Formats: sequence, C-alpha cells, structure tokens
Amino acid sequence: MEGKPSAKRRVFVQTETGSVLGIELDRADNAQTVKRRLQLALNVPTEESTLMYGDMVLKNDLSTVRNDSPLLLTRNFLHRSSSTPCLSPSGRDIQHRDESGPIEILGCSNHFSGTKHLVRDIVQAMKIGIDPIPVHSGLGGAYYFRNCSGENVAIVKPTDEEPFAPNNPKGFVGKALGQPGLKRFVRVGETGFREVAAYLLDYDHFANVPNTALVKVTHSIFNVNDGVKGNKYQNRKQVSKIASLQQFIPHDFDASDHGTSSFPVAAVHRIGILDVRILNTDRHAGNLLVRKLDGVGRFGQVELIPIDHGLCLPESLEDPYFEWIHWPQASIPFSEDELEYIDLLDPFRDCEMLRMELPMIREACLRVLILCTNFLKEAATFGLCLSQIGEMMSREFCGHEEKPS
Repeated sequence: MEGKPSAKRRVFVQTETGSVLGIELDRADNAQTVKRRLQLALNVPTEESTLMYGDMVLKNDLSTVRNDSPLLLTRNFLHRSSSTPCLSPSGRDIQHRDESGPIEILGCSNHFSGTKHLVRDIVQAMKIGIDPIPVHSGLGGAYYFRNCSGENVAIVKPTDEEPFAPNNPKGFVGKALGQPGLKRFVRVGETGFREVAAYLLDYDHFANVPNTALVKVTHSIFNVNDGVKGNKYQNRKQVSKIASLQQFIPHDFDASDHGTSSFPVAAVHRIGILDVRILNTDRHAGNLLVRKLDGVGRFGQVELIPIDHGLCLPESLEDPYFEWIHWPQASIPFSEDELEYIDLLDPFRDCEMLRMELPMIREACLRVLILCTNFLKEAATFGLCLSQIGEMMSREFCGHEEKPS
C-alpha cells in the first residue's frame, strides 16, 4: 500500500555531541525504544532527552520517519557537563551494532546517481589504504577524499565539526547541535542539509552546483574533542559522522584571484538566479571557483562553479550577500532562456521535493524559499535585471544608519 512504511527501515541517530549510530527499525519500535537502544549502544543518558526529526518532536509514533533519515537526539536541559567527552562509538562497537558501509548516502533518490559512482571510487581507494586528508583552510572541519589514483574527488564536511559544533577541530566550539550557529538563522549542524538543498534545487545543473549528497561516513581521520573545551581526543578510532559530501571540481583559482571581466554573462546570471531563490547570505568571491576551459583563460573561456551553500535558506528573511551584485554582467537583462527558466520555477513543487529528499529541513526555510522564488518571478516579469533584484533584496547602509530594504 502506497505511503505505508515497510517492515524494516534504517535511521541514523546523531546525538548533539556528534555521535552517530545506524539503527534498524521494526514496526513495533517507537521513540522510547529507540532511545533505550541508544543508551545501551552509545552509553549516553536518554531519560531527559528528545528525539527530533527536523521540526518534529518524536514522542512515540515513528511512522512518519522515512528510510535512511537522520534523527537528532537532544537533551532537554541546558546544563552540559564539561567532563563528558564528545565520543562516537568505537570501531568495534560500530561493527557489532551498525551494519552500514564506510560511506552511506542518506536517501535513495536518482538525484544522487553521480554521487553513488563517486562514493564507489572513494571506498575502493580506502580499501587500498588511500586515506582522506584534512583541509586546513576555513573555520570548520573538512576533508578531501580521494580516488585510487590519489586525486581529490570529494570534499566531506561533518555536521558536528562546523563552527561552534562540539567536534570542531579548529577551536571554534561551545554549542550543541541544533543551537543557533555562526549566523543566528542557521543552526549548528544544519549547514550540510543546505549544501544538499542547493544542489537539489539547481535543476538541470543550471547554475553548475557540483554533485552533493548527505552521507553517513565512518573513518578514523575525523576529529573528536574531549568535552566542551574543545581539546582534541588523542586516541583516534573509527568514528561515524553525518556529513555533506560534494564532488571536488579541479579549478585554477577562485573569483577573488581573477578579474571579473572574463566571466560569462550566462554563468553570472545563472548563479545569481540560484542565489536569489535560496537567499544566499554568503555568496562571496572565495566560493566561486574559476576553471579555464581552454587552458589559457582568454575572454569568455572560463567556467564558474558555485560552492559552499551552507548559509542559504535561513530560517528568517535575513540580509543576503551577493558578490556579483555590482559586476557588469548583473546589469545585463536576462536572456529569453533565463526568463523561461525563471517562469517555470514552482516554489511549492520545490518544497515538496525538499520535504521528500531532505525531510529534516525546517518549514521556516521552505517559507523563505517560496517568498524569494516568487519575488524573483515577479521581478523578472517586470523586466528587472539581476543587479536590481539583488539590490532590492539587500539593505542599504548610510554611514552607521541601516535602512530596511
């Protein structure tokens, strides 16, 4: 019967300190039985805890939980002991309790077919001893995963290593998963969902967002801190993490290292259209990769690749940041193809798709998507160009006075 859950489902439960465990659900399971199993498996108290599924508090019935969904176990009180290490299950524990592979894509959508091939290559490389390597730039934990030739093919960002998250490897700790993060409108541990949402919303690869998926990945390279002080836990073991996995695109530089005059008008427009739809609050030059198509980079011979969408789809209408807003390409009217693409956008269909693919995404984020997409469609109908749309969405600053948009 359609819509009826199957007898066996698998979920990945993450504690607010980053521990992750895959659990097979039976029909008879409810929120309380899952929490009791977690207490035994992870050795964490669950009496004063809540099991969250996106916005939904799971009090008993689990029938709405889809297969391969990530759940979050949060504590109901503010006190958190500084002596409690943020440990994930050991490799031996995982072997006995979690039958999933080293990298599992969360969700079975055909949207992730390209990522599945990528994951197979990475797993083969891991089997012959080609391990991932940490990325030293940025505020959060990130890792290059490689293929059998040792080439970087994916970048993995664990949700519990984001800025302020419990296992951040660079000292930016102090909050639990689910609390307001680096920006108050994006919660700690939820930038990975947004990375995947941006990819899913980039229909027909219109803006050139690389293949991205939410995964559960197990490896000893990941960082685990000892308590809320953020001291690194030295005894490295196999740990499982919920993370975003994005295809690594070889490139020559980013937009901050290159004059914008050679950027194709269509590429700027397409990235701008996506940024407006998802209210991107962090589109700076450093997350626009530039690749020379002819090996030289003559005028018009470069490709733009947008990355780092973790601060899009905020929970409220916040100030976006659009690096392209003053580029000359943004003042050129939309082409007929671009206007047709905008006209065919359906924000309500987009929301249904995201609810299906990313059931943990918050309804407040979807409301922002609807508002921004409808604004884009109306503005394009009235003949506004990309720069005008971006300026209307941004606040104006006069000295120290802020004027609402």
